[in-house]
Amino acid sequence: MADERRTRVLIVTGDLIGEKMAGPAIRVWNMAEALADACDVRVVSWNRIERTSERFGLHAVHESDDAAIAVHEQWCDVIVVQGVSFRMFPSVRTSAKIVVADLYDPFQLEQLELNKFSDERTWNEEVRKAVSLINEQLLRADAVLCASERQRDLWLGALSTLGRLNPSTYRADETFSSFVRIVPFGLPVAPPVRTRPALKGIVPGIDDGDVVLIWGGGIYNWFDPVSLIEAMGVLRDSHPHVKLFFLSASHFNPDVPEMQVVADTVGAAERLGLRDRTVFFNDSWVDYDDRVNYLLDADIGVSTHVVHAETRFSFRTRLLDYLWAGLPIIATEGDTFADVITSQGLGAVVPEKDAAALAAAIATLAEPGARAAAAARVRAVAEAYTWPQALSPLVDFCTAPVHAADHGTRPAGLTCGDRFERILAMPRGRRRDLALLRYYLTSGGFRLVREKVAERRERLGRNV
Repeated sequence: MADERRTRVLIVTGDLIGEKMAGPAIRVWNMAEALADACDVRVVSWNRIERTSERFGLHAVHESDDAAIAVHEQWCDVIVVQGVSFRMFPSVRTSAKIVVADLYDPFQLEQLELNKFSDERTWNEEVRKAVSLINEQLLRADAVLCASERQRDLWLGALSTLGRLNPSTYRADETFSSFVRIVPFGLPVAPPVRTRPALKGIVPGIDDGDVVLIWGGGIYNWFDPVSLIEAMGVLRDSHPHVKLFFLSASHFNPDVPEMQVVADTVGAAERLGLRDRTVFFNDSWVDYDDRVNYLLDADIGVSTHVVHAETRFSFRTRLLDYLWAGLPIIATEGDTFADVITSQGLGAVVPEKDAAALAAAIATLAEPGARAAAAARVRAVAEAYTWPQALSPLVDFCTAPVHAADHGTRPAGLTCGDRFERILAMPRGRRRDLALLRYYLTSGGFRLVREKVAERRERLGRNV
């Protein structure tokens, strides 16, 4: 910066900032907290804002009100974008300010799992939209944030394909470590403090002497909770005091659809006669500040998934809560955190879809001695994952922000295909329809418009 005033940082998200928050909102909140020591910070969401802070500004804007967000864009020096926020607002997308793309969640890989039960056309369209969204951010970003070394390799590969690993950026930093920065999810510095009992002696069927496994988040298609249910079936007679509690069986955000795996999981528990006996589902999303009470009433944290592309590059944020609460962890192999669990002795890592291996791991950690030893190692490792440490590369960048070395040399125009992909990625509604109409008119005239209208009528007719 030319002067010595504090950098002004704008963080744009589409998540609810409130008592109930999912991973992206939790990350945004902690980013703002960390940056506020050295920068002036505003958080803008086109969802609701239900929390307040004396350390940074919080502003809600309507998703169609670009004029409102333009005021914040003019104020700031740096824009941190997350999810679809870069594309949502023209004033952000076309901004000349320094842009940081927060890509800790490779959501194009999530879409492969999220929509695999949809029809082929929808599945392809949603994946294509996600890829287009990410490419648009990678083409513009002055810095990219990721959650792990594996993710850094993923984004370096994508950036190379898009021409961003070029002589200019290479000359500036031959390692590209300042361009793609590892900024993982974090955990609070302060140790967790129980404010009320939440599980033992509170949930009918979970007693004070039980060993409680907690599934600390939502149930999504890329997870494998069914094998965990089957493992509980294996242990039903030999370990009746072992209980499994799903913290959030449904998502608080109505825009997040309930996934097929939720019904499969509940169905498995009912089929095996375990529901409300040794397996319990919390039907509502737990408040962000109340989750500590559930974690501290649990004894073991669990996270099981299917091994596929999303797994390899994922960073399971719920595992940070387990570290914070000092819980031994049982997880499936294949992701970055599985390597940490194995190397540091934090619990057990099992093969995918292996109910017998899961049951054996649970039985081992149900023993007080084994559980205490793993918990001690978890608490020691947790110190390296606090939010200030995790976010320090972002804070360093924002206190002395610079454009990428190739800024201003990249082509500003979009190809015909790029424009179409951008339109497809817009939220469904009038704005998207009008954009498609303009695109079809300019690329094919009234004849193409008539063809597309006929196709839509045909699709609607099939869905009646």
